[in-house]
Amino acid sequence: MSASPGTSTSKAVEHEIVVSAPATTVYRLLSKVANWPRIYPSVVHVDQVEPLTRGERIQVWEVVDGEARTWTSARVFDPYGLRIDFQDEGPGLPGAPLEGAWVIESRSATESTVRLRRTSRATGDAIEEVDRRSRAELAALKPQLEFVHAAAELSFSFTDTVQIDGAAEDVYDFVNDAQRWQERLPHVARVRLTEEPPGLQTLEMDTQAADGSTHTTTSYRVTFPHRAIAYKQFTLPALMTLHTGVWTFKGDAEGTAASSQHTVVLNTDNIAKVLGPDADVAQARDYVRTALSTNSTATLRLAKEYAEQRRR
Repeated sequence: MSASPGTSTSKAVEHEIVVSAPATTVYRLLSKVANWPRIYPSVVHVDQVEPLTRGERIQVWEVVDGEARTWTSARVFDPYGLRIDFQDEGPGLPGAPLEGAWVIESRSATESTVRLRRTSRATGDAIEEVDRRSRAELAALKPQLEFVHAAAELSFSFTDTVQIDGAAEDVYDFVNDAQRWQERLPHVARVRLTEEPPGLQTLEMDTQAADGSTHTTTSYRVTFPHRAIAYKQFTLPALMTLHTGVWTFKGDAEGTAASSQHTVVLNTDNIAKVLGPDADVAQARDYVRTALSTNSTATLRLAKEYAEQRRR
């Protein structure tokens, strides 16, 4: 039952799911924010704003129903009780501020119960939205938690680094200015870049692989000027179910160490279709890593030329 329109009230909602993964695994995936782009389909990036006593304050960037938004959350950890208390705040977050907790309970060695509790002080309609959002969040989270747990062997990360005799600001500008990639990068056939709200970019791109095939991808990028650009691909090539990454730019005694870090989860359903009936996971891993590394290293080398010319 919702309150009368305009009435300020407080209401708690609680929902639960059963997950085919150990309770300690679920707690680890929820507590470490680096995992969130893997387990939350809508999340682009999460950054720790500051450490807190027994917890942390984080900022989350996500895309929901095609709309980008960012919000902050203060979290307190109880690793022994497998509980995470939180308070979410954000101008675009329905029902904010929201207080609540994740509580994970073991059912067996391979199964756990995940409870999400939320309390909101808001109008009646906003409370209904909090309830709807909680149900939808758990429904989307269950298959992702199970997939990430089951597909651990299909996930891998790697980093390419290029040393540049130039300023980090110039290297960052080259990577940030993606609307010019079509004229600057030979493997980019088409690009469209928008930025709304400031700091959260939508990047649509057609790229050409070494074998001549063309892949269309859509990524959302979170920018940290002159320091880093984090991204998550929402439209993926056939061999991946997940691709996230971070471009980083660190000044050092030799200029700038520019790196491109990738995290990938392979799509085994398409291995035979893309690589042939005899191909296996190891071959798919090598193919994907080579393709991503070739493109990111090419971008960094061109960024190197750009930054070093500006220093002369």
